[in-house]
Amino acid sequence: MRFCATGFLLLSACAVPCAAVADPSPALVFCCAPDNDLAVLAAQCGIAAQRYDRIEDAIAAAPESAGLLMLADGYPEKSTAFSATLARQAAKKHLRVYIEYPAWLPGLEVAPPTALQLERVVATSDAFGAPLPRMHIAQINAFHLVPVHVSDAHLVAAKVAGVDKAVFGLGDTPSRPVLFEHPNGRLLVSTTKLSHCVTGRYLPQAAWATVWKMIFTWLRPGQPVEELHWIPVVRPSYTATETLPPDAESQALERAARWYVQSRILRHPEWPKEALDWANTYNTVRDRPRAEWPRGDGSLGLLEGYSSTIRLDGSQPMRYAVRNDCMTEAAMALAFSGARAADAQRAETAGKLLDFVYTRSPLAQGPRSDPASPSYGLIGWALDNPDKYWGDDNARAMLATLASGKLLESPRWNEAVTRCLLANLRTSGKLGFREGCVTQKALEERGWKAFWNSDFTLYSPHYEGWLWACFLWAYDKTGYAPFREKSTAAIGRLMAAYPEHWDWVIRSAQIERARALLPLAWLIRVDDTPEHRRWLRTVAEDLLAAQDDSGAIGERLGGVQQAVASNKEYGTGEIAILQQNGDSLSDCLYTCNFALLGLHEAAAATGEAFYREAEDRLARYLCRIQVRSEAHPELDGAWYRGFDFRRWEFWASNADWEWGAWCTESGWGTPWIAGTLALRQMKTSLWELTAGVKIAEAFEKYRSVMLPDLP
Repeated sequence: MRFCATGFLLLSACAVPCAAVADPSPALVFCCAPDNDLAVLAAQCGIAAQRYDRIEDAIAAAPESAGLLMLADGYPEKSTAFSATLARQAAKKHLRVYIEYPAWLPGLEVAPPTALQLERVVATSDAFGAPLPRMHIAQINAFHLVPVHVSDAHLVAAKVAGVDKAVFGLGDTPSRPVLFEHPNGRLLVSTTKLSHCVTGRYLPQAAWATVWKMIFTWLRPGQPVEELHWIPVVRPSYTATETLPPDAESQALERAARWYVQSRILRHPEWPKEALDWANTYNTVRDRPRAEWPRGDGSLGLLEGYSSTIRLDGSQPMRYAVRNDCMTEAAMALAFSGARAADAQRAETAGKLLDFVYTRSPLAQGPRSDPASPSYGLIGWALDNPDKYWGDDNARAMLATLASGKLLESPRWNEAVTRCLLANLRTSGKLGFREGCVTQKALEERGWKAFWNSDFTLYSPHYEGWLWACFLWAYDKTGYAPFREKSTAAIGRLMAAYPEHWDWVIRSAQIERARALLPLAWLIRVDDTPEHRRWLRTVAEDLLAAQDDSGAIGERLGGVQQAVASNKEYGTGEIAILQQNGDSLSDCLYTCNFALLGLHEAAAATGEAFYREAEDRLARYLCRIQVRSEAHPELDGAWYRGFDFRRWEFWASNADWEWGAWCTESGWGTPWIAGTLALRQMKTSLWELTAGVKIAEAFEKYRSVMLPDLP
């Protein structure tokens, strides 16, 4: 493999054979910049072509009846110059012309360029054959086009629901032509820059290879058709079939830990004030931190991660939120790596991240540090929303902090975790369920006892399950009965409601099942009964019914037949990455990451090979699909949310309005995958790792303050 001038990977000596090039006449003639993706690929695959900078020179040099490609330069700011004179010159030589992003077309009105947001490309003719049938979808990133009105097109741009196919058609959504044949003939028009498909990371790759095959066929009718092949600049680490190295899991952990540094998400006080202040406004997405900005050491926290948006150069913008869960989970990943690799700097960064969360940031300060406050002990969600207390976020933060403290051999966060345990317990109702998000305002208006005495229920392991796991862990360390009573009562109700009455978060059944594994496994640690083992096995079998031969755990819907109910709904809320059952997708933000830990803890708690074998398959799969990119080192080593395990490509429905298919979080996915891989190498479990963490003394101290009227 090697890099071309534009920075994308090409196939050395055309490693995937291109079609043999016969008589090059009629030739292909390119008018474009020398680093245009298509021109580089054509040369790499041995396609006979000539290239010119100026269209006048290209037309003059083109042989009679040749195929001429006028490719967009200056996209998206500048459209491609064309004129009646040039059109006449091309027609005089009987050239077949492909033009993209034109400023002018004969007999048609071309509007100024416009940027699209949620629109994707949909095939609307049979020109591409079976590989890209009608209504099938492809994606152009940083999508701009010049609006043109024509009645027929091969490709259109439209906002549509679906993964591979526009499942609701185009009847209720506006569409604009992307690729069409001009009514006058011998002119094939693209209203955008299709030739940016490699650098711009157009997806899925096979769809765009098919489009280019159709265009070459149109340009050279009756001639052998060359097929383009390229290695994506951002791709999975291994193919589906190649043999993994013996140390694949160690490598994956090392690369994940390295990602936290090279991704530039660690904040530094010398960053521009504006950039630091972005963390104080919800959902701020901006350019990623600049290379000249110094890298932080954890003492000012870290950013949330990369948005799912893919830009013109193939990069992705940064989400500038500074979140409790992301920081504590990232600390855990770095602590695991520091312990495994004896890397003192990573261990130090992990400690500084936790110190920032618990002592330096507002997340644990203000009313959260006041013993008289009803929010005492809770940890705020993010710097932009410190008065929101998501139970699941608090749970993941506590588990990550417990693991980190043990790995760093420091008890200095034990008291904060103990307060957080009690704070979440006392805001859980008498049936053991807690509202997904308790706010400072609600606590001040109602007081914590109103939550303690409520009859609230929410049959969602995603929101509830890991808090129950924390409570079961706390019971084991303190013997305090309410920890066990509330969690076991809630789990019993949850399983009695399974599956008909579960609340399916973002319409995914697998998300809920994956999140149920950990509390069910730790329930066996506290109370090993045949019924509890049966509960765990029931959920695990249903989850793993969708485990592919590759090891992927396929997504499945919960409670609905279609994830996105209409074209109009696409991109309007948080949602699953599949559209319907049968889509061959896995989710590493919500499902596979948590399933890996859940299966690991289930195997450790039960000793049953059923869980271990499924875990092994999933671990190998996750090593294979870890992001690899030389062109974008800021992404290398993380895990994207979505992956298509049949295509073996980062592809899914990108309908989620904030955390789409190509997002990568500093928390959630990467740290739990990396952390579980580390536990596997250490031949221990999270339960066993944290067994020696001592909180009993701190618990007695804070229980009398936070639950004074209870035994």
